Amino acid sequence: MKKDSKIYVAGHRGLVGSAIWNNLKQKGYTNLIGRTSKELDLMDSVSVTKFFYVEKPEYVFLAAAHVGGIIANNVYRADFIYRNLQIQNNVIGQSYEHNVRKLLFLGSTCVYPKEAPQPMSEDTLLTSPLEYTNEPYAIAKIAGLKMCESFNIQYGTNYIAVMPTNLYGPNDNFHLERSHVLPAMIRKIHLAKCLRENNWDAIEKDLSERPVEEVTGSNSHEDIEEILKKYGVTANNVQLWGTGMPMREFLWSEEMADACVYVMEKVDFVDLKGDKKEVRNCHINIGTGQEISIADLAALIKNVVCYKGSITFDKSKPDGTMRKLTDVSKLNALGWKHRIEIEEGVKRMYAWYSGKEGK
Repeated sequence: MKKDSKIYVAGHRGLVGSAIWNNLKQKGYTNLIGRTSKELDLMDSVSVTKFFYVEKPEYVFLAAAHVGGIIANNVYRADFIYRNLQIQNNVIGQSYEHNVRKLLFLGSTCVYPKEAPQPMSEDTLLTSPLEYTNEPYAIAKIAGLKMCESFNIQYGTNYIAVMPTNLYGPNDNFHLERSHVLPAMIRKIHLAKCLRENNWDAIEKDLSERPVEEVTGSNSHEDIEEILKKYGVTANNVQLWGTGMPMREFLWSEEMADACVYVMEKVDFVDLKGDKKEVRNCHINIGTGQEISIADLAALIKNVVCYKGSITFDKSKPDGTMRKLTDVSKLNALGWKHRIEIEEGVKRMYAWYSGKEGK
């Protein structure tokens, strides 16, 4: 990419998209295009076609997606497969129709089988059944990966698919029902600390910026305490789902963005397919290759937040996949490796959340 190349970042306001946008700006790219969901509905094929016809981007980062945690994935199954397929089909299809030079598609490590050998290499894709709770989302992401691969094989395009591990960082989703595990835990433990310290100004500010089931900071203290208790948050205890035993890998979102830009700048599909007779599994895992248990993560967050209450686990709730560790040897061999460890990342995350609520 040249510094003045026209680059479209789909999902530029989200966790990953905003980090990619900022990384590109910091590296001197000057011709970036972004549209909010209100300005451009990526599920609307007519609007997406018009956008590509008018803007004619040369490079595309497809970071837009319909995402959520274990509860949302399991409950809103139709939304997760339908919305993501629509977004992917529209953006990848129009990228081909309008001769985009290169596209980077962001998937997820949930594409790998529930019982995949650990750490999970790219070659374990489609070797056994998926984790049931997020199967629809995983299937959509597998379809996007295969769409990139298939366009490359049939039409000679240069579309790269990357599979990031669990991400966290600035502009994350802290919704108590729909967010991923780490931001949800940070918010719950933060609110429990505020309850314990009787800091109602902070609690009211938090709920005004991020209402919980329509309960905001303007509701009564009794209403607020009741809704927080429903989500396992009290002054003396935070209750989390599952046993605490699952192991998870986490990558700071700004590092994910750096890896994505690195791949876009330096890696082509021809570098990944090699001389295989049957071309498949050319995607790239992006992660740290390190893991932490949910219980240990909770203890780490508790320490960073300085919460003095207890953390317990509701073992009647699902754990999801017990291990999801990525094999990042392909990425490392291509020349990129993470730098920010989980302890430093959690400190940065809480500093961002507590200092910039709602911004």
